[in-house]
This record gives sequence, C-alpha cells and structure tokens, in this order.
Amino acid sequence: MLAPVKVAVCMKEVPAAAAPKRIDPGTKRLDRSVEGALNDFDTHALEEALRLKDSAAETEVVVVSMAPERASESLRKALAMGADRVVLVSDEAAAGSDLVATTAVLAAALERESPDLTLFGQQAGDADGAVLWAAIADRLRLPMISQAASLELQDGKVRSKRQTEFGYDVLEAPLPCVVAVSDAINDPRYPSLKGIMGAKKKPQDVVSLADLGVEPGRAGEAGSRTAVLALAEPPSRGDSRRIEDDGGSAATEILSYLTERKLL
Repeated sequence: MLAPVKVAVCMKEVPAAAAPKRIDPGTKRLDRSVEGALNDFDTHALEEALRLKDSAAETEVVVVSMAPERASESLRKALAMGADRVVLVSDEAAAGSDLVATTAVLAAALERESPDLTLFGQQAGDADGAVLWAAIADRLRLPMISQAASLELQDGKVRSKRQTEFGYDVLEAPLPCVVAVSDAINDPRYPSLKGIMGAKKKPQDVVSLADLGVEPGRAGEAGSRTAVLALAEPPSRGDSRRIEDDGGSAATEILSYLTERKLL
C-alpha cells in the first residue's frame, strides 16, 4: 500500500483553444483578457497526482498557480477532477513576469507548501518553453526528472521511465523531487457531476507576493531578465503563385515552376 504523501501540481491558465490569440502592442505581451482554460499538458500531471491519491486516500493534492484572480474559474476544474485545494498567487506586481520572475514566485509558493512531490506538465500551450520545471527544481535545489512516461512511489523514492529514441531510461530520485510528466503518461479523467458540485466547497487560497515573502522587485517586469523590444509583421512571402489542380495538371505546373527557378 502506498504511504500518503503531499503532492503539489503546478498548473497554468492559458487562452482557451477557441479564444483569439493576439499580442498586445502596448505591453508587447500575450493578451490574456480572453477566455481562459487549464493548460492541457498540466492536466496529465494532475491526473498522475490523483492516481497517487487513489492508491493512498490520505494523500493530499494541492494545485499551485500564478495568474490573475479570475483564473479561479479555470482552476475550479482541477478541484472538480479531484484536487483537494488550490493556492493561487495573484498580485498586480507579478504581471509581466518572465521565466526568471515566474520561477521566483512559484518556488516561494512551493517552499511554503513543502510537498513531497511536485508535478508539472511538460510544457505550456501558450509558450512551449518546456524549461520552467527545471528552473524551479534548480531554485529549490531538488532532484528533477523530465519527460516521465510512468511514475511510481516506493520507499521514499520516485521511479520513472523516460521514453527515448532507443527505448526507455529508468530513473530514480529521492523525495522531495520535481517531476515533469509527458502527455503520453495517461489520459486525464473528466470531472464527474459529484466532483463539479463538490468543487464549490473546496478551498481556493489567493495569496500575494507579500504572503510568500517575495519582494516586488523580484517579480513582474522589475524581476524579469528578458524584454520584448519590438513587434513587427512577418515578412512578405515575395513572388508567389497559386496553382489550381485543373484536370490533374497541378503536378506538371509545380514541376515547371520549380524548374524555372532552378530549384530542382
């Protein structure tokens, strides 16, 4: 029987799939005023945490996020799926945080929770950086496993398989540990009606930078180490030609086009 543990799952709110995506020319940041949703990759991390909870009922699953307070609506889905509570870091001073500033805030939130295991999805759908978990593990000075395609806890250790082009690497690390899971590790469950109703009664704690002991200068634009200097439209494709497949002649026309430009 698996011993109870405390699992933190870092989850991000991203623009919903159907929402328009645009860069705000004023702030030079992604416009997040549109409808939000949980990052799909992070739901695999949550599912893995819930499976650990299924194996040991006393296991606690805490979702940790940094976002505007309205993200509480999206995070309620995590509670409906089975998470016990949410810790949302929401502070105006954190707006515009880059990777460095974001990891400073999330690392402080995780230190406050002191989980045995911290889980991440492999990347965020609105950024695809796939390095946040490594940076946080470095800040917390904890061992890290990435691209986990399986996960087991036993005797105070986490054991995982990472898929490679040559097969699987089998990795083992002591707890506490940070693990970023692959989207191939599981199929996330859907919230049940009972879970949806119960989510309304579960705690969502909204904390500020001050609550975490993070100075404003370490977050937001002030704490960031990167900046977008300018935005521009993509360059024109130049001389282009549209070829319609009229009676099966498209292949011949494409061949002629490439030959004229000495591309064959």
